[in-house]
Amino acid sequence: MNVADLKIKNLVEYKNQIYTIAEIFQNVEQAYFVKIENDIQSISVPAASIKPIKITEEWLEKLGFSRTDSSDQSIRYERPEAFIKYDIDLSSRKILEGLKIYGNAIKCKYIHEFQNIFSSLFGKETVLHYGYLKTES
Repeated sequence: MNVADLKIKNLVEYKNQIYTIAEIFQNVEQAYFVKIENDIQSISVPAASIKPIKITEEWLEKLGFSRTDSSDQSIRYERPEAFIKYDIDLSSRKILEGLKIYGNAIKCKYIHEFQNIFSSLFGKETVLHYGYLKTES
């Protein structure tokens, strides 16, 4: 992953497990590393070795979204804030798929992207608690 896209508390995947980024740093050779943590371990790995987590329906629910509409063409999820939606386009073209904030489409395919957008717009972090993301002030 590109280290410039990452922030502390982002959720990422490493060796098929979910981790939270605790630290981002450079070693003596100027290579970027991340310290990642989960309930089992805390390790430092090269930033290039971690993977983004793709947004799925399961993850949308963990992000606080609820399914509000579905048809043969699309599925809509909404958060408690009336102006945040996520559309899943069931057609092969995927034209309508993605995050919608105040009616504007925003490219957002991965969990860390949603976390960064949410943090930038609302000044709150999303953190994982008991398998579900919540916001912190």
